[in-house]
Amino acid sequence: MNVAIITVGDELLAGTTTNTNAAWLASQLTDHGSTVTRILTIPDERDLIADYVSRWHADDAFDAIIVTGGIGGTPDDVTVEGVADGLNRNLVVDESIHDGLLEKAATFREENPELVAEYDLEIDLEAAASLPADATPLVVEEAWAPGCVVDDVYVLAGIPDEMKAMFHAVEADFGGNGTSRTIYTPAPEGSLHDVLEGAGERFDVDVGSYPRGETRPGRIRVSGTEPEIVEEAMAWVRERVETTAAPAFDDGEN
Repeated sequence: MNVAIITVGDELLAGTTTNTNAAWLASQLTDHGSTVTRILTIPDERDLIADYVSRWHADDAFDAIIVTGGIGGTPDDVTVEGVADGLNRNLVVDESIHDGLLEKAATFREENPELVAEYDLEIDLEAAASLPADATPLVVEEAWAPGCVVDDVYVLAGIPDEMKAMFHAVEADFGGNGTSRTIYTPAPEGSLHDVLEGAGERFDVDVGSYPRGETRPGRIRVSGTEPEIVEEAMAWVRERVETTAAPAFDDGEN
């Protein structure tokens, strides 16, 4: 299953917020056997969101598109509208979502009377409850506004805890037959060219090399769709490369 990830947010492009969502989602999808073939970060621009969703939805290269960020209900949260535009869907108020948000708002006011008294809180419940026509809502306790699934497009929150909860609600949709194996080596990357190229050609697998750092060894990752072939390829690589133990913590840096 080939998946594209779009992370939305001006703050991501400005560098004021670290884009941990993309890395976390890619790791989860890979663990589930899917293959992430695109990761894109774009600003909070409705037309741009719509453009990418429309084009990638029509592209047979992608089986699913995950869009994160911009569903919170503030004026710059335009992701749901952009996705609706990209799929030529009208926005429709989901009454059950609206009723649930009313209850959440009432509970918040009861539990935070001083905050409510100090600030003029404007909550647009109708906007927060509006989803593309025929979308399936993604409602989780961790999030104020719902995400949704429409066709092959999954719209998730941008706040990491909320995004993770929404992904876990649909993670069964992302099964695949991708598999990978990793070994660690003290050898410099420049000495591995023949082995990496040979493994890829001999076994028809993808082989990636990630250079060593001052405090961590290098990595060699073999991936493919047939576990037996991946194991054979990794055994072939092991015979030709000096290996070392995995570090106590692999930060995944290239």
